Amino acid sequence: MTPPRPASPSRRTLLRTLAALPASALVLGELPGTLGTAAAAAPPSGSATRYTIVPFLNSNDGTVNVYQSDDATDFRLVRSSAYTPPSNRIRDAAIFRHTDGYYYITYTTHTWQDTSTTIGFARSTDRVNWTFLYDYPVPIANLSRAWAPEWFVDSDGSVNVIVSCSTTDNEWIFTPYRLRATDSALSAWTSPVALSGIGANHIDTFIVRIGSTYHAFPKNETTKYIEYATASSLTGPYTIHRTGDWAGWGSYREGPALVQLDNGAWRIFFDGYGDGTYYYSDSYDTFATWTAPRALPGISGTARHFTVLKETVPGGVTLARNVTRSFRSANYTTRYWQKQSTLLNLPVVTASSTTAERQAATFTVVPGLADAGAYSFRDSTGNYLRHYGFRGRFDPNDGTTTFARDATFIARTGTASGSIRFESYNFPGRYLRHYDYQLRVDLPDGTDLFRQDSSFVPVTAWA
Repeated sequence: MTPPRPASPSRRTLLRTLAALPASALVLGELPGTLGTAAAAAPPSGSATRYTIVPFLNSNDGTVNVYQSDDATDFRLVRSSAYTPPSNRIRDAAIFRHTDGYYYITYTTHTWQDTSTTIGFARSTDRVNWTFLYDYPVPIANLSRAWAPEWFVDSDGSVNVIVSCSTTDNEWIFTPYRLRATDSALSAWTSPVALSGIGANHIDTFIVRIGSTYHAFPKNETTKYIEYATASSLTGPYTIHRTGDWAGWGSYREGPALVQLDNGAWRIFFDGYGDGTYYYSDSYDTFATWTAPRALPGISGTARHFTVLKETVPGGVTLARNVTRSFRSANYTTRYWQKQSTLLNLPVVTASSTTAERQAATFTVVPGLADAGAYSFRDSTGNYLRHYGFRGRFDPNDGTTTFARDATFIARTGTASGSIRFESYNFPGRYLRHYDYQLRVDLPDGTDLFRQDSSFVPVTAWA
């Protein structure tokens, strides 16, 4: 199956009105600025992909939680209230890992009601325990607010922060500026430079570089849509190519953040502040079209405005290829994958089962048809497990790219010891899971039950 295509007043408008009233936020990995410069692939055997986010909370802009995920969909809490600054607030926290081995966050230091002329910095050795560094006064004349700083590491290794700033003559009209670090300790910065071409009344600008092109995703504060622009230089001039509801994400969206997934697709996350939902959407054609936005399971409605750090870390799945295995359910330990007719089901299989039943519960694990770092599964007749209508079934390989992707799964660590979860290669975030003892490729709902239902233990083959 090929990936599907996408066939209230603004928060800040309300804030302007309210503001007028008397007052009575050793690991291997790619850096945000270099994502897309190398081919994406499933993590190598024994390694795992890890995505980290450090959002502030819908209920509290004085602290941030740390969450991580192995698929950029199912985020799990690592630590609540992991960092609380010594003063002020923490909003819009952006994370990256520097060449010195530390993780850094930068963030908005005040809530929306207050003048906010600084951005904060903190660092950590482990993403969990954070140490405050300093609040940096952004040197712009008559500055009123410096909001939503975003890291950008360029291909030359330079570390930049893209920050949205407004001045006192119109405190709600924001323009994106670039600050570049002038030392490796990230303690000194160049004078701010406005990003040419994006212009005033744009906020939350997030940038990735692919090849020689800078791709920017700012929010237009007039229309309330996330736009798309490109340039050949980080500071521009940018040309805005897409405006309005060009991607099908809807309006009243902000805080876009992008990351490249293991299958090469790009995922954007954004805060649906108009409806209280946090969304994600994927592009398989370098930002031309996008999948319909979905609510991020588990943390939508809790987490607010974050960026995503992707790393490859030790400790992932090790599963031998070109061997036969059977696959036992992690939470129904007498039940195994079994081909029944053309479909994959989860019946009870025992030593007393017939030879045909045991053979139907035996599969050859081979390198993924679409990505040799991933996995495909072949039955005794030579047919491959693939999803069709999101149902697990076996079909002969027809040699098409679509079939190869349908029949490829990325291995993720399961819930039980020795167990594995198999994520769809071309529908990232969807997993093989049993439901009524049938195997489907379903989206997670953020629950432990789903994680258990999608965990399987490779064991000695029944036949």
